[in-house]
Amino acid sequence: MHDYLDLSDEVATAFDEGRPVVALESTLIAHGLPHPRNLQTAWRVESLIRTGGAVPATIGILGGRIKVGLSRDQIAQLAEDADKVSRADMATVLARHANGATTVAATMICAAHAGIRVFVTGGIGGVHRGGEKSLDVSADLTELGRRQVAVVCAGAKSILDLRRTLEVLETNGVPVIGYDTDWFPAFHVRDSGIELTSRIDTPREAAAVMESHWRLGLGGLVFAAPVPEDAALDADEVERLVAHAEAEAAIHGVGGKALTPYLLERLAELSKGRTVAANIALMENNARIGADLAVAFAARSDG
Repeated sequence: MHDYLDLSDEVATAFDEGRPVVALESTLIAHGLPHPRNLQTAWRVESLIRTGGAVPATIGILGGRIKVGLSRDQIAQLAEDADKVSRADMATVLARHANGATTVAATMICAAHAGIRVFVTGGIGGVHRGGEKSLDVSADLTELGRRQVAVVCAGAKSILDLRRTLEVLETNGVPVIGYDTDWFPAFHVRDSGIELTSRIDTPREAAAVMESHWRLGLGGLVFAAPVPEDAALDADEVERLVAHAEAEAAIHGVGGKALTPYLLERLAELSKGRTVAANIALMENNARIGADLAVAFAARSDG
């Protein structure tokens, strides 16, 4: 894997100096938000992580190379031309010397190989509604059980079957821990109505859990932080919008890796942009938390 990895100068220097690094995925840039808000959000999130005392490492594939720590120009390039890359796509994209925006699963693989322990994203993938028949289950859930990376997110995307998603995570041995909440967030919605069994309230607590989990030789963790209250949407409204968007997807035969981007785009249109605003707000919130966690874990490791 290291034969394919290129570290930016900033990330390489951070490793040499023992400074904390936070991974960021690139599907947000290429497939998650409309232009130009995708670029603005990517740069804003990186800035928040630097302000929090850590070094951001946005990850993507350019010309068949895995880039850990994209420059502004490289981020703009991915926004223009990039395949959506999960675990199953990585070898093909690398062999074709193509460009790829990494999903949560692919970013976790790259982050783990680079030695990055904290990864910030918006919402993880999961079991799609009707997944018990379609078997449409995100590779994110499997990868979370394999990689020793802590993922800071606003729970799982509202378009998913959240209870089945949590069941799969439990089967894979992935702790889902509320960050300053007792309830599993649902991306645009602060409270899915599903109570979590674990909660932490400070970065130091999170760092202690990370250390214990990995000393046991276990895989990833999820720290689930709700979207800020002033940007959150009402759960019943989101449910209506998702049902509408899913019906349209079925009519147009949209499925597979195209389904999530399609549904998120339709939700943005149907909500008149409020889901986009919520997505940006939760990404910024997660970036602040992720930087704090990375700094706390680095301090604990140094100690």
